[in-house]
This record gives sequence, C-alpha cells and structure tokens, in this order.
Amino acid sequence: MQLGFIGLGKMGMGMVARLLDGHHEVVVYNRTFEKTKIAQSKGAIPSTSVENFIAQLEKPRIIWLMLPAGRPTEDMIKQLFVYLKVGDVIIDGSNAFYQNSIQTARRLTKKGVHFLDIGVSGGIWGFKEGYCLMIGGKKYIFEQVEPILKTLAPQQGYAYVGKNGAGHFVKMVHNGIEYAMMQAYGEGFELIQAKKEFGIDLEKLAQLWNHGSVIRSWLLELVQSGFHEDPDLNTVADFVEDSGEGKWTVEEGLQNAVPLPTITQALFARFRSRQTQSFSAKLVALLRRQFGGHNIKKL
Repeated sequence: MQLGFIGLGKMGMGMVARLLDGHHEVVVYNRTFEKTKIAQSKGAIPSTSVENFIAQLEKPRIIWLMLPAGRPTEDMIKQLFVYLKVGDVIIDGSNAFYQNSIQTARRLTKKGVHFLDIGVSGGIWGFKEGYCLMIGGKKYIFEQVEPILKTLAPQQGYAYVGKNGAGHFVKMVHNGIEYAMMQAYGEGFELIQAKKEFGIDLEKLAQLWNHGSVIRSWLLELVQSGFHEDPDLNTVADFVEDSGEGKWTVEEGLQNAVPLPTITQALFARFRSRQTQSFSAKLVALLRRQFGGHNIKKL
C-alpha cells in the first residue's frame, strides 16, 4: 500500500523502515530535511513541504502522524486540513489524551475525513520486534489500512479496540501499568542492592529471573541490559520524567471511582524524583524535633 508518514524521530524512522521492508510505498515528510534524507536512503519518497507531501499521495490518502502529542500533532493536522478531501484517512500514533482524539475525530468527520487513533508500544526496539498497535476508530477504516498494521506489528500484535478514542485510551492505561511495573522493579532491586553483605550481582539476578520466574518480562530483560552497561548506575541521574499518561490514568481512576493505588504511587514516585529537596520531608523532620526532641540534619 501507499501511505504518507510525518515524523521521523526514533519511533517514526523505525516504523518507516519496517514499512519499506514490507514493500509499502512510503512518502515521508519531516520538519528537518536531514532525517528525510535518511529515510530516502532506505527507499522512502522524500517531500520538501506539506504541499509537496500531499501532492505525491494518491487519493484517498492515508497519512500517519508520528509526532509528539499535543501542540505538534494538532498544528500538523491544521496544516493538512486545507488539503484533505473526503475519504482521506489521518492516523495519529502519538500518546495523545484520548478525549482530545475524540474531538479531533469529530472535526475531521465534518469534512468527510476519517481518523484512527492508534496507541503504539514497542519503543526503539519496534523495528526489530514489531510494534504493538491498539486501534480506535471506525472498524471498516481499520480494515482498510490493515495491511499496514500487519507489517508494523508482530504476529497477533495489533487489534481493533473500539470507536474513536479507544486506541489512545487503552494505550494510556497500558502506560499507567508500565509506570507501576517499572517502579516495582526499581524498588526491589534497590532493596537487594542495599543488602551489601550478600554482594549480589544484579545483572546475573535479572538474567536469572527472566528464566522461569513469574516476574520475567521484556522490561526485566532491559534491566539486565542496563546493569550490564552500568552495574552501579553511576551514569544515571535519579530524575524520572513522564509524558502525561500516568497522570491521565490516575485522573480517570478518580472520575470512575476505580482505585489505582499502585499506579498512583508510581506516578508520585516520579514527581518525588525531580525534587532536589523535599519540603515535606523537611517539615516532617522539624515536627519530629518539636514533639520528640529528635535531632535534625542541617544543610
């Protein structure tokens, strides 16, 4: 199939390469032309502007956006909007908030343009292993673009999950679960690392647990790889960013009266990691001195 692809970051470039290996015709556009040239060297058809990009696509056009969620994706859809015609398909593969995706679908539908919100998981390993794809939108449009999805995903690695918004909703929850899993691994290995008397090799332990253990996973394979590269994590700062999905998941739990204590604590742990000093911890230390006469450490 032919499709247009906008956004050639680490994920986007890998997806384009996988599509080309699957013998699809891919027209690419990126804000910086240097990455467009890299995709061209792999067999993609380059474009120098949005107008040039649109002109090279056959109607009805299929356009996959792999841009950061929020303003970058919204701005690109606005640029494309003036060129889009009835029957064209826009696919958003970003980690967008699902409510925003529902609104985008409504705006595009008024012009007769179809919209699929697709949650994408697989990271930088997706080119080799395949991408897990969670598709929201009209089912017959999903079926129309299914050859593309089959190429991008591993066997049984893609599924239609519901109407517009459903794809990004399940990806949001997926990432919330991911927060909790990573936090659990982090806490467990910290406890083992703190027990100095045993001198446990963390890399070997991660490797062991990935063979028959009930906590084996791809994340644990990455833990093993990380310890191999930096056994004491001396090159890694204890600062953990997030891109919003954990926060959105917790908010959905509040709105639907669904308790999410583990995911919530994992989110708060990320917030705590960004503090150079904890004001709340200072206040607790002060209170211990006030009521119990306990010593406090001063800066």
